[in-house]
Amino acid sequence: MSIEVSNESGVTVDESLLASVARYALDAMRVNPAAELSILAVGLDVMSELHERWMDEPGPTDVMSFPMDEFAEESRRPDAPEMGPALLGDIVLCPEFAREQAKKAGHGLADELHLLTVHGVLHLLGYDHAEPEQEREMFALQNKLLTDWRAARQLAAEREARRRTDSAVLGTAGLEDG
Repeated sequence: MSIEVSNESGVTVDESLLASVARYALDAMRVNPAAELSILAVGLDVMSELHERWMDEPGPTDVMSFPMDEFAEESRRPDAPEMGPALLGDIVLCPEFAREQAKKAGHGLADELHLLTVHGVLHLLGYDHAEPEQEREMFALQNKLLTDWRAARQLAAEREARRRTDSAVLGTAGLEDG
């Protein structure tokens, strides 16, 4: 899966974690591994321009998703017909806007950006939250994906810590596992 992350926002963002959470969500949603995704972090001015141009709403927003036009009319939800390789589209994040949301939610900017990335992925896959039932479905799935990704990262970190400890105890630090 090809995920390109670019940060033009001026705010420090861990691009590798944005790619990781997006990859996890796409894998969990059974999107073809040959699919491509672009994630772009921008400043308030750029996001305001995009929001006004494409949504006809004033001011910046936290995240926008731009599915590729050639696939826009097809649902890419996992319950849709077989999904082949595709250029899924672009997710645009505004870390500066998201920072305020993170404060209000009581968590850090990184957590907010991970949530927004999953939110953007789900929009690219055809999920929406315009109606109450859609919102319940999308937000429940978004929360599950985030919880599962965090648990997988924690498990991987614990395994790596054990491996390092074992290597140090056994005197094999720096040696390749065989």
